[in-house]
Amino acid sequence: MNKNEVQTSKKPYFFFITLLRALAAVVITNAHYTGIYPSDIIANGGLLGDVIFFSVSGFCLANPKMRFGKWYLKRLWRIYAVVWVITIVYVLLGAYEVNNWVDVLKWFVHPTKYHFVASITLLYIPLYFVARYVKLTKKNFVLLSLGLLAAQLALYFTIYDTTYYHIDTVREPMIEFLFFQSMLLGLFFRTEYSEHAVSNENKSWGGQNLTLWLLLFILMGVYFASKLLFVKKTSLSEWQILNQVVLFITLICLFNRAYSIEDKLKKWSEKKSWKIVEFLSDHTLEIYCVQYVIIDKVRSLGLPFPLNWLLLTAMILLAATALRWVSQRLIKIVNL
Repeated sequence: MNKNEVQTSKKPYFFFITLLRALAAVVITNAHYTGIYPSDIIANGGLLGDVIFFSVSGFCLANPKMRFGKWYLKRLWRIYAVVWVITIVYVLLGAYEVNNWVDVLKWFVHPTKYHFVASITLLYIPLYFVARYVKLTKKNFVLLSLGLLAAQLALYFTIYDTTYYHIDTVREPMIEFLFFQSMLLGLFFRTEYSEHAVSNENKSWGGQNLTLWLLLFILMGVYFASKLLFVKKTSLSEWQILNQVVLFITLICLFNRAYSIEDKLKKWSEKKSWKIVEFLSDHTLEIYCVQYVIIDKVRSLGLPFPLNWLLLTAMILLAATALRWVSQRLIKIVNL
């Protein structure tokens, strides 16, 4: 949905959410560009992109009106239409193999091959009941957050292997705590946004506080520095949970700062360059689903940088555009 369509839509349009969704797509994709840049250290930050997108999802899915079954099936279909189309295409091209029922389950039923899809389709379930039945005030948000942290720490100090750094591995169950916490943060911000938007206290809640902008950049630096430190210093790996704590604090600050420039983004939306942000925001899932095979293919060509980067990025965007065109029509047909 773009800002022009919003004029006739009941759903509100949030410019800072559009920006965050686009940012998440860029950061996640960039993290997969290993072997493309002169140094793989540039291809980093994928988990930051993940938590941004989970928090945006929580923000956008606040106040569900439908019964759970209908709401959940609607959400699943919007995701699975994209996943099934691209998976079938890649199977036909020989990029993916489906040899048995286990492969069918992993690709089409609970698509663990796409870690983001596998996570969010499960986390939709608790998210619905919190969004529907819990008013996420500051007090309730803190209580839920502390409860999740307590459960995570109980597992961390009992069965989690802290002998090496892997707290940010997205295919491990432990990461679901961070993902769901991020979704709750989005729900909480939606409550705060509505209250302050109605009372016109946008400046007092967000504001153009330069100190908070500086804090955001410092937190980002601390997050990436701590990640490198835990990787290189295995003796410190037992403290790796701190990496997630710093990341979550960074996410809170990022959400706050993005909200604070909503008015500026609204003015930017009148310029043609905003179309790029909208495109990336609208195609986040498609960009995520098409990229793995294309990245492997371009990497195997051995092209020099930045030629390989330009070719790869162009192919991903074209493939994502085609995938969205097909999947959206499939969704409309089934809905009819």
